Amino acid sequence: MKRVVAVLLATLVGSVAAVAQQPCLVVGMIIGGTKDDAGYNQSQYEALMALKDKMPCVKILFAENVPEGDAEAVLENMIAQGAKLLFPAGFGYMFPALNLAKRYPDVVFMHPGGYMLAANFGTYFSNVQFAYYVLGVAAGLMTKTNKIGFIGGLPVAFVLGNCNAFHLGARAVNPNVETVFVVTGTWLDRAKEVAATQALLQQGCDVIGSHLDSPIAVAQTVEAAGAFFVGYPSLAVQKFAPNAWVSGLGLTWGDFFVDIAQQVLNKTWKSAHIRKGLEAGFITLGEFGPRVPEEVKAKVLEYAELLKAGKIEPFAGPIYDQAGNLKIAAGEAWGALDMGKFDWLVQGITGSPK
Repeated sequence: MKRVVAVLLATLVGSVAAVAQQPCLVVGMIIGGTKDDAGYNQSQYEALMALKDKMPCVKILFAENVPEGDAEAVLENMIAQGAKLLFPAGFGYMFPALNLAKRYPDVVFMHPGGYMLAANFGTYFSNVQFAYYVLGVAAGLMTKTNKIGFIGGLPVAFVLGNCNAFHLGARAVNPNVETVFVVTGTWLDRAKEVAATQALLQQGCDVIGSHLDSPIAVAQTVEAAGAFFVGYPSLAVQKFAPNAWVSGLGLTWGDFFVDIAQQVLNKTWKSAHIRKGLEAGFITLGEFGPRVPEEVKAKVLEYAELLKAGKIEPFAGPIYDQAGNLKIAAGEAWGALDMGKFDWLVQGITGSPK
């Protein structure tokens, strides 16, 4: 009898332990590159790790280097493992994730930068264009040649918006600035990024910004040339340009991921387009580099605080395109959800928006 009781007690203790070890929520993420790219993919992975740190009861499922064509299968495998919250963390994953959202209505999907919604499918992103205006202020104050450069992966709306913000911010403090815009034709190609950076430097651009998956090659090339570099989308890229570094923007979503996970657990989550900026910690202005004068630091921080407080509108009219056409009228201002409208570049920028 004692043996039977002992076995029953052991079974009960084991069952209780198993229940105690059950995760409060299973969260999955896929990214298109590597988690240590000092760029976009690293920013997503770091947010996921921040969620794990702040909510240890969460179980994490993660896959990197996932091609768009494999996204649906990888996400569905995560659902089979119990995932109830998924971050398909690449723009090209939107439609595969939407397909799954229809089949699994009890799973919440959060997609970065998407433009579609469903009952269990929402989107999020940082107001990067507004924050990039602040980096433009830094560039306008740091340039010695009055020429700055911007490298985009593809000429899509959000890349054009970042370049426009960079130029407008620079012009706000230095009306003589010209901006040269080039694209590489892909989100990640180190050789093309080096060539594009060298071309800008040869044209006299002495401050370089970019919108690429990973700006490591740009940072290293600018560092070697002794010019200036502003980083985006991860502050981890600073180590690749320690002397060229002016400042940068890092996508910082850890607290937001925790909030979303809590909403899913509490069953209070609702589908929405969520766009927030420096004021909400969705994006962070980095530290300044060793060659940045104190008066430049002060002016950049002043603009950052004005932006946070809503006291400046980066895209307030009148704003004209390269051909001199009025695109944003006086008295009008584009907001966060207007950024997808950009298919043009601001007057004073050299390069094609196509």
